[in-house]
Amino acid sequence: MTIRVLLADDQALLRSAFRVLVDSEPDMEVVAEAADGAEAVELARSARPDVVLMDIRMPGTDGLAATRTISADPGLTGVRVVMLTTFEVDEYVVQSLRAGASGFLGKGAEPVDMLNAIRIAAAGDALLSPAATKGLIAEFLAQGGGPDRRDSGLYAERLAALTGREREVLVLVAGGHPNDEIAGLLEVSPLTVKTHVNRSMAKLGARDRAQLVVIAYESGLVRPGAD
Repeated sequence: MTIRVLLADDQALLRSAFRVLVDSEPDMEVVAEAADGAEAVELARSARPDVVLMDIRMPGTDGLAATRTISADPGLTGVRVVMLTTFEVDEYVVQSLRAGASGFLGKGAEPVDMLNAIRIAAAGDALLSPAATKGLIAEFLAQGGGPDRRDSGLYAERLAALTGREREVLVLVAGGHPNDEIAGLLEVSPLTVKTHVNRSMAKLGARDRAQLVVIAYESGLVRPGAD
């Protein structure tokens, strides 16, 4: 199966470089290019990509607004957005994850990392390394994030529906641990971990793993600074 990719960046030179990279892979192809967020949304609806590489900072409709629109569109539930940032974590990363992005990638990443990111997103996983997750939470707190009564009330009933093991797995996911590591820590198979993650997403209404991290912190299930 070929992974269909939409490139959204206002810099034509970067889009050209990304296109050459993506099209060089036998299992993926660039199906469209957008120079701003509004065009990205339009092309997401017409080209039906599996993954959108979305620059956060673009003139007019930026990547954040475009991601929010794509994520809210019932017809685009299968489209995954990976945010492209100047730094791995910047002031917009938390908002982008809340808007529905599956993760983020620095523009200075190695080509192999970008290709791997596309495959990870297409598979429905999230691009959140332990280091990136720590930075994400630090930024989340700096922006005044954290559990409040509204957030806790919003997720309390859904969290109550999780089994003990699902909550345990969710805490580890929020810590940035991949399934293989969680499997080792809990002495279960990676497939079992994946099942718990998928069930947690369904119960909490999360699009993907990235959204689980945000929910874990916004609900107060996981406290910043806790191991």
